[in-house]
Amino acid sequence: MPVQRATFTRPLIAVAMVAASTLYAVAQRAPVPTRVRGTIESVNGDTMQVKSRSGEDVKLRIAPDVNVSGVTKISLADIKVGSFVGATTVPGPDGGQNAVEVHVFPESMRGTGEGSRPYDLKPNSTMTNATVSESVVGNDGHTLLVKYKDGEKKVFVADNTPVVTFVPGDKSELKAGAKVVAFMKQLPDGSFETNRVSVGLDGLTPPM
Repeated sequence: MPVQRATFTRPLIAVAMVAASTLYAVAQRAPVPTRVRGTIESVNGDTMQVKSRSGEDVKLRIAPDVNVSGVTKISLADIKVGSFVGATTVPGPDGGQNAVEVHVFPESMRGTGEGSRPYDLKPNSTMTNATVSESVVGNDGHTLLVKYKDGEKKVFVADNTPVVTFVPGDKSELKAGAKVVAFMKQLPDGSFETNRVSVGLDGLTPPM
């Protein structure tokens, strides 16, 4: 009987090892990116070739219903109490949150992605979409108190922090040389499609 138990146990161990190995492979698989930041190299029909900021070549199918938003520069003074903003922040040396960029949403986009979550712009960066409830002007920038449905956060915005807003865009803005942030999804055949693109106007690189 002991011999039979040992013989029966070995296949179970083998199955367990295969399962563990498969789970490890899945865990190690690189996540599918959700956006690409870069410069359009070419547009051919419904296909757009983008050179990412990190140097990769990314081919994207442009969805028939693609939404294109223009990104244009505004000033720090244009951020008002009541503005609905998106702020990319990183931890500051004093433990506070320092803005890397701020984008002010037009009223038609109020509530977009409200909340605070990890973001992939920089290491340890966070994206917070919220309403400005207080703005304190200092010698070298503004400190904003922003509130969202699950909390609030103080954000320091230095005078040299890029501040932008969105304006209605057009598919014709998707042309070689334009700087873009393209949101993308992977199709069943492994290719990528974008149905939402933010494009910098007048040569601007979208900072988000």
